[in-house]
Amino acid sequence: MPHQSIPILDLSVLESRPKEFAAQIGSALHDLGFFALVNHGVDQSLIDGTYRVVEQFFLMPEERKRAYEDLQLKGQRGFTRFGREHAKNHPTPDLKEFWHVGRELPPDHPLAGVYPANLWPVEFAEFKPLLSVLYQRLDACAAKLLEAVGLYVGEPRNRISEMARDGNTILRVIHYPPVPPDAPAAAMRAAAHEDINLITLLCEATAGGLELLTREGTWLPIEAMPGQIIVDSGDMLQNLTNGLLRSTTHRVTNAGNSRERRFSMPFFVHPRSEVDLTPLPRCVERTGGEQRYPAISAGEYLFQRLREIGLA
Repeated sequence: MPHQSIPILDLSVLESRPKEFAAQIGSALHDLGFFALVNHGVDQSLIDGTYRVVEQFFLMPEERKRAYEDLQLKGQRGFTRFGREHAKNHPTPDLKEFWHVGRELPPDHPLAGVYPANLWPVEFAEFKPLLSVLYQRLDACAAKLLEAVGLYVGEPRNRISEMARDGNTILRVIHYPPVPPDAPAAAMRAAAHEDINLITLLCEATAGGLELLTREGTWLPIEAMPGQIIVDSGDMLQNLTNGLLRSTTHRVTNAGNSRERRFSMPFFVHPRSEVDLTPLPRCVERTGGEQRYPAISAGEYLFQRLREIGLA
């Protein structure tokens, strides 16, 4: 069995020894920006079932998939076609297509009219219930992780998790088709990039290819192992913590399995748009006393990045 190359954290420790778990998550996100999580509360059968139904969707004819692509939504809901998104500062499109599920709120919720409605394919009865439950399970897991982050940076336990409550969080299901022989030489399944959000929870992919860029400048492969969710910190958390917790460059290579299909399901945890991401004073103190990152809202940050990656 392959060996995991990044720290492995056990979420069950948070309940019994919260300070210990907070120290572990802080160390991992400060030193590397990534860790693997076990005992996370997301059933393997739910992950497997979701992969089965999304594979059926992505194997449909292109014209049927594009019926669920609404360009006015800027890729934030429904289907985004192959080759439309590219990494920031990397003009060559990524070799992937994907589907986005966002937060669903009751009609009387203050944000119900702010977030766009989800699109759901009528061809597959299991699609909506499976992805909805997976969203809820990952959202609950993310809230616990952000509680630990709050403890680590010296804030009240719910300070950072509260920022993501009812936030603009996205579940993305990605299909990487077999790499075509005529693909541009610079094209990758996902070119080197950093995530924009607070944290990302990545359900185990169906194949390898994920790599992170170490501080030494080398690429470190991350294994896709059963029972593990890969977690990384994004640019918004880096901004909020003044760089105490780092956003690490990563990519998905074409590698040796480039003739096989690959599926993955990252869960991008976002704050509400009005949340202030100005670096926290305690984090400024712990990083030398100088504010290194701008005062900016989460909504401004997101729209800026959507432009940079070609979705807005």
